[in-house]
Amino acid sequence: MSEKYHFPEGLYSDIRIEESYSTTMSMFNGELTRDFARPEIGAMIRVYDGKLWYTTSTNDLSEIQKELDALAELATPDPAIYENPAIRLLEVNRDERLVYEGENKLCNITRERFMKVLNHYVEKCVDASVPEVSSWSIGVGGEYQKKSFYSSKGSAIVYDYQMCSCGIFYAITVDGQQINGGRQYFGVTPEEMFGHENEALAERDRYIDYLKNAVELEPGEYTCVLSPITTAMFAHESFGHKSEADFMLNDQKLRDEWVLGKKVGSDLVSICDDGALVQHGYIPYDDEGTKARATWLIKDGVLTGRLHDSTSAAALSEELTGNCRAQDYFRRPVVRMTNTYMAGGKDSFEDIIADTKDGIYVYMVSDGTGSATFVMNATVCYRIRDGKICEPIRVRMLSGSVFQTLFDIDRVGSDFEIFDTYTCGKMGQTVRVSAGGPTIRVRKLQVG
Repeated sequence: MSEKYHFPEGLYSDIRIEESYSTTMSMFNGELTRDFARPEIGAMIRVYDGKLWYTTSTNDLSEIQKELDALAELATPDPAIYENPAIRLLEVNRDERLVYEGENKLCNITRERFMKVLNHYVEKCVDASVPEVSSWSIGVGGEYQKKSFYSSKGSAIVYDYQMCSCGIFYAITVDGQQINGGRQYFGVTPEEMFGHENEALAERDRYIDYLKNAVELEPGEYTCVLSPITTAMFAHESFGHKSEADFMLNDQKLRDEWVLGKKVGSDLVSICDDGALVQHGYIPYDDEGTKARATWLIKDGVLTGRLHDSTSAAALSEELTGNCRAQDYFRRPVVRMTNTYMAGGKDSFEDIIADTKDGIYVYMVSDGTGSATFVMNATVCYRIRDGKICEPIRVRMLSGSVFQTLFDIDRVGSDFEIFDTYTCGKMGQTVRVSAGGPTIRVRKLQVG
């Protein structure tokens, strides 16, 4: 790649260019409610003099050098800028990874190809004779992003990413009670999203059965078996955010609590974040130009790592991890997760259920939050009796101590899955992420 920019002396500078294209089409109860495509291009320019960051953004790429020079005029040059601890850590990478081209690059995919998928699922998954379905929505779409990164240290990186999706969702109403359920499916092209109609209908029927037959559960402590998607939520919300090291910079208590090398969970628990996986959180290089890598946050129950940008890594005397991310070109990058998952184990799902005399199977949760104590909002759960999944039960919330729960995990399934349905919010920014895990059993959680 040819050098495009002249960087000012005595300052660290970088340029992040983003070219994106997105498209969305959706139907609600037979009416086409969204149908648009949107291209966008822009750049963020940053200059650092060791004391302050000077930043600006532009939608005119021809103005980048002019904007860079203007920022340099505001800063105070420092001949030793590259000895600054945070700047010294920054990697120099040169790479080009452009994968998507031709008729399957999102901007070249015709509207008709997406509409064919949408109409297919409307035909196969909408049945007006099912009275419990009070409304339905089906949507298709895609996102493409090409990122370029150049720095005064010599980095020159270009890569792209693309994913298409199809979501099929139902509002189910039985005796005045309503629940929303469905699934989202992913692929690189629209055609890769065909073939999920039976799964979508089975999910619809599960939610109908749940509303018809669910019984109340007395609140209390129960042994809980978490489905892979529930484990994924737990790994992301309850532990992943605690691993974002920028939270620790002004919190000595948190730093004292989360000391690397400390035993924090069962030997069965290993949790990793890896931006190199080609999932929804894929970033082969972060927004500081750091190459993605697998960062084991917990390995065999021991705290082994955390997620960093250059500022937090320098402050805590640790290595970069490739987790500095911004929502888009006009926002500053901060420490964020990418693809975060709990590793699978050796137990089959059937053996875990059979080994559970009395407990709860958590099939689905809607969302969650986590700090010292975590909370997950349950949507579909079942009672386990004598090693069998029995009647559906109404559970509104699961909660527990993060530390205690990590130690209380006593069975880990071999049925690992990773889910691309997530976005993650932090500091007013939303980024795409994936989360994953297997079925796990927790000796006790507070259920209410």
